[in-house]
Amino acid sequence: MSTAAHELQSVSGSYPKVRACAFSGAISHVLSGPQRLPGVTKRTCEQIVAGTPGEGRLIFEPIPPATLQEIRAAGADEAGNRLAAQADTTGGSPLRCCLRESAPGERVLLIAYTPPGTRGAYAERGPVFIHAEPCSGYLTSERYPPALSHRQQVVRAYDQDGRIAGGVLVHDGEHAMTVIRGLLARPDVTLVHLRNVGYGCYNFAVRRG
Repeated sequence: MSTAAHELQSVSGSYPKVRACAFSGAISHVLSGPQRLPGVTKRTCEQIVAGTPGEGRLIFEPIPPATLQEIRAAGADEAGNRLAAQADTTGGSPLRCCLRESAPGERVLLIAYTPPGTRGAYAERGPVFIHAEPCSGYLTSERYPPALSHRQQVVRAYDQDGRIAGGVLVHDGEHAMTVIRGLLARPDVTLVHLRNVGYGCYNFAVRRG
């Protein structure tokens, strides 16, 4: 069973109110350029990224280690689901604790998690993979995660009220950096999320340093 199918099966059994997430890169060949997300905005990609891209410091945020420690110590995620370690037989799942993909056979946890920066009707909880045991975390917080830079992503912007302020499909990490800097140059944008293309699952957040 593929990683995407396994997660869909896991989520449908354990998280009835959570949107599923596919991690497969199989659709990458059909997406050829920056695209507007249906229902997010009527503006073009160029209008969305309307800030002046700067060279200021950016902070790339995994799930905070303190949050991970609390979840593991409690033996349950924030939704009350009991933790159940599993071996990721095929690998390739984005690990939100250290911002790299899992290796085949690594023990992981699938947990429900609410990403930062969302509030009100835009607050959402979704499934994410983390290591089953504590790991070293993500140590280069001022750098786009190199182990995820090959992945297509959606860069989704949020304003100070936690509302979605735009979304842009990017090819890879280099493309993402241009979009991230442009979005965070906008005065109405507080932070951005990097999300998987297929089902919109959260990977990490980026803020101004």
